[in-house]
Amino acid sequence: MNTQTSSRPGTVSLPRRALRRVGLSALASAMVAAGLLVGASPAQAAPSDLCAQVGHQAGWRGGALEIAVAVALAESGCNPSVSNSTGNVDAPGSTDRGLWQINNYFHPDVSDACAYDAQCNANAAHRISSGGRNWQPWSTYNRGLHLRHMDEARAAVARLGNPGTGPAPLVYPAESGRVVSARSADGRLEVFAAGAGGVWHAWQTSVNGGWSAWEPVSGPAGAELAIGKNADGRLEVFAINGEVLQHRYQRSASGGWSGWEAFGSGGRDVAVGSNADGRLEVFASGPVGVFHKYQTGAASWSGWEATGGGPAGGRLEMGKAADGRLEVFALNGEVFQHQYQTAVNGGWSAWESFGGGGHDLTVDHNADGRLEVFASGPVGVFHKYQTGAASWSGWEATGGPADAEVSSERTADGRVEVYAINDDVAMHAWQTGVNGRYGAWEEFGGGGSEITATTNADGRIEVFGTSHAGVYHKWQTGFSTWSDWAWVNDTSGPAVN
Repeated sequence: MNTQTSSRPGTVSLPRRALRRVGLSALASAMVAAGLLVGASPAQAAPSDLCAQVGHQAGWRGGALEIAVAVALAESGCNPSVSNSTGNVDAPGSTDRGLWQINNYFHPDVSDACAYDAQCNANAAHRISSGGRNWQPWSTYNRGLHLRHMDEARAAVARLGNPGTGPAPLVYPAESGRVVSARSADGRLEVFAAGAGGVWHAWQTSVNGGWSAWEPVSGPAGAELAIGKNADGRLEVFAINGEVLQHRYQRSASGGWSGWEAFGSGGRDVAVGSNADGRLEVFASGPVGVFHKYQTGAASWSGWEATGGGPAGGRLEMGKAADGRLEVFALNGEVFQHQYQTAVNGGWSAWESFGGGGHDLTVDHNADGRLEVFASGPVGVFHKYQTGAASWSGWEATGGPADAEVSSERTADGRVEVYAINDDVAMHAWQTGVNGRYGAWEEFGGGGSEITATTNADGRIEVFGTSHAGVYHKWQTGFSTWSDWAWVNDTSGPAVN
């Protein structure tokens, strides 16, 4: 990894992903001509019917099958012979192959023979997408390019006759902290940073592209922030300090923002996650433990409810299990606890011990859906990971900087990468294989006060780091290369001490 650091602003130009179209394979052409696709006649057969048929056979059902067909239409036009080697900045020289454009670098286990076979490609894509719950590996989904194909996909699935039902894609909680970032419905990243004078906001001016200047948007001073995505794609931001909790939200998906509105009284920290049915659920910590509040409709909320305890003044993060249940983790200087939904969209367990106290925490998920938790303390960073649906490893030392702020994100191939910053140094470490072990920590820059990681629509990670001078960012320019640290559009944003 390129670990050079710089305080000088700079930008790089990244090529957009291009897709080369070629003619239908002989097999697919013959199937279309003969009307052999399920529910199709020679007069009405279409490439989308092929994707619907092999997708159904692979195991997608209902809405998940419709999304799968739409993604394949966006990726390949449902042409099993398509290949693309242009614009793969995260793996230069690699090739995207077949209906769901499965990359030969990130998925070497999928041979060319399989990738260009319609059914084998569908089977592999079904596995990679966790049965339709995780579409993050596909940049067309992240950028919303599949949406224009949804009507055609629904029609193709309807022609199957009885497509059944299937899971909706999981929406994973974003990192909370003094800097938070998430993608709008159109794929552009938005970032918020909390300074002593209030909250600041910046956004990408194009998908995977450049940034606006920072602008102050008032809100609670010196706040902790959380950001979540509503069921209709609108982002919503929550800000808490010792006196007040407020929120603001996009008025339409990828659109303008409301003003700040009251959401509760003050506290220590806040986190938000999306239920499997799309309803947001917010947790806030304070001097007597942790409370939560949840959407009861598109624009209505419950009152605040006690969660039965939780660490006083704890730092909070949320994760989502492979089956869609939310899990909350809370850490203070003395104790680490967690609680989890006992059913999808349902009630919550009691708080359970998760370890000793520490400084900060971050939660992410492996490519196979297992949660992984990192916590920092006076002797470095430790991690703990699920070994099954309800079982966990013990805590394992990883090294890393002491008493650091920590964040994590997944690379384009599904490996978890973790970032840590203290007053002296920023460092990062990453899984050396999907669902695997971690390499040694490497330097990532100078010291600072906060760090958060997010992903662009094309899968490249972008990291924001803060200091008394303002907010910097650093982004992947390829699979294992990084830009230097730079201001956001030559503007410093707020000082975050």
